[in-house]
Amino acid sequence: MDIVLFGIQGSGKGTQGKIIADKYQMRIFETGAELRRLAKEDSSLGKKVKNLIEAGQLVPNEIVMEIIENFSKDFNKNEKVLFDGIPRKMEQAQSFDKLMKELNREFVCILMDISEKEAYRRLTTRRICEECKSVYPSTYEKEKCEKCQGKLITRQDDNPESIKVRLDSYYKETMPVIEYYEKTAKLYKINGEQKIDKVNNEIIELLDKIFT
Repeated sequence: MDIVLFGIQGSGKGTQGKIIADKYQMRIFETGAELRRLAKEDSSLGKKVKNLIEAGQLVPNEIVMEIIENFSKDFNKNEKVLFDGIPRKMEQAQSFDKLMKELNREFVCILMDISEKEAYRRLTTRRICEECKSVYPSTYEKEKCEKCQGKLITRQDDNPESIKVRLDSYYKETMPVIEYYEKTAKLYKINGEQKIDKVNNEIIELLDKIFT
């Protein structure tokens, strides 16, 4: 059983995704990270991705699905995968469902549910490690990353104007996908406004039932 993790920016899905993957020994497919990795490869697919990124263009659905198919060749049928950042649009959801059916892989979706107000609060107060890109909430008071000792900075696009554009895109493009999976009884909602450990406990309680 695979997991598709949904959540508005600032919901903490990146943090929870790493914890879940570690506990259940899952591989993570994170769209942004996979794009950056492929852009460094001297392959046909890598060159396509690199050219799009350098041109500042969005990666089209067919290439996103090609990336997932390429990723899927590396894991066996007994390996669990956590998908983070895909599918983002209905077009991707339809292609994703088709691919998963062809691969004979079952999946459920988990939504890290937080309000728009809370998303704004978190995004405007968080900091990110300049080196390893780990994200820290406002409650973290140190100036260096606890993982690599890199300097913590505020992202340039974590300002109200840029955040509004990202959240508007989420509501317009990704919410219909979430509603679609909710109708097919594949979606589970988690209260993402709790403390990290409580959110994690709620997810683990859910997944223990699903995986057993």
